[in-house]
Amino acid sequence: MTLKRSVFYIDEKKDTASSELAHILGKCIGNVDRPWDKIVFVCIGSDRITGDSLGPLVGHQLSRYHWKNIYVYGTLNEPVHALNLETTLEQIKERHPSALYIAVDASLGSQKHVGFISVGTGSICPGAGVHKSLPPVGDIFITGILNVSGTFEHFLLQTTRLSSVVQMAEIITAGIEETFAYH
Repeated sequence: MTLKRSVFYIDEKKDTASSELAHILGKCIGNVDRPWDKIVFVCIGSDRITGDSLGPLVGHQLSRYHWKNIYVYGTLNEPVHALNLETTLEQIKERHPSALYIAVDASLGSQKHVGFISVGTGSICPGAGVHKSLPPVGDIFITGILNVSGTFEHFLLQTTRLSSVVQMAEIITAGIEETFAYH
């Protein structure tokens, strides 16, 4: 797939954040220039680290919906994290070889982007913010920028407020739900 990489930032504090996410996600999906027959959400993170639990929280919330041809991997009960990412990706690609993959993950960023949700085309490299080398994931990505990157990244993720993570997960879930409301 050759797709120009683009990133959009949404301020989670805006009343229209989930609708903006739905609009942008719909555009990103529409711009994928290869055939696909399913959508697979790969919600990445660990439920053992507050700041890294965004993906599993979103996956947990999305797993309540029963959309046709949309699958969710990575929940609070079965997280997709650094220790099982490669194996899980192999299983996903085996089960859904021609799917469109949407990665959902927490991230660290610049001070001006903390509290923003980024949505874009292309893959993300989970764990990059904490200097881990993991395989890229996704044709499209949604990340929640929860804290500042720099030094002591692991400590920043561990001390991120749970209320911030839950609020961002709810906005992301609402945006995804709006994207597929009539699916």
